[in-house]
Amino acid sequence: MIYLKTNEEIELLRENNILVSQALAEVAKHIKPGVTTKELDRIADDFIRSHGAIPSFLGYEGYPASACISVNEQVVHGIPSDYVIKEGDIVSVDLGTFMKGFNGDSAYTFAVGEISDDVRRLLEVTKEALYKGTAQAKVGNRVGDISAAVQEYAESFGFGVVRELEGHGLGRKMHEAPGIPNYGLRGRGPLLKEGMVICIEPMITMGNRAIVFERDGWTVRTRDRKPAAHFEFAVAIRKDGPDVLTDFGIIENVLNN
Repeated sequence: MIYLKTNEEIELLRENNILVSQALAEVAKHIKPGVTTKELDRIADDFIRSHGAIPSFLGYEGYPASACISVNEQVVHGIPSDYVIKEGDIVSVDLGTFMKGFNGDSAYTFAVGEISDDVRRLLEVTKEALYKGTAQAKVGNRVGDISAAVQEYAESFGFGVVRELEGHGLGRKMHEAPGIPNYGLRGRGPLLKEGMVICIEPMITMGNRAIVFERDGWTVRTRDRKPAAHFEFAVAIRKDGPDVLTDFGIIENVLNN
């Protein structure tokens, strides 16, 4: 069942997703060599709770932390640990909130200090693939239009597009229908209607798209151990085009200052 949201509900979803953006910006202030991913998790948890929300990832299907923090070859769902971040790492942070009956969910991949040109290109292409997909999130299009836009752009640079994980609807539940794959064919899949709210989240690999699920039951990494990047928007489908509920500008103001 795909739930269409009212304008009032979309504003509550926006409130959550702005808070997620602010929490990601707060974490961004502390991502530097010498900090553990567990410390970043604590910072995210404190920030979300101090703003009147609950970190929705904590305890979700048994997940043990408030943030998913995935480093280098980890694609998504990395569990915060005593790993010490070092110069040249890339760190994907995925956060969720629950407030006023609705959810927020967004992700951003951060560069730690100087990273290689190849890895920087991976980050740039993954984020641009997100924008390409988001541009297709409008009434009358289909999910496959989003999926194809992401896939075509990422693969044009020779990068891999992860198949086993996808975006999703967002509302009173963190994961709702429809699924939003990062690969597919234009004109296929569910029709996009006014009031749908979805998360678009390209997961792109520098090498082969093959992934491995680690024994911890959560962490997903690339099989060839080459880096992966992950960016995620929450988007409302409107008659006049996509309404992005996430605000990367909040994060990038921190990164650029």
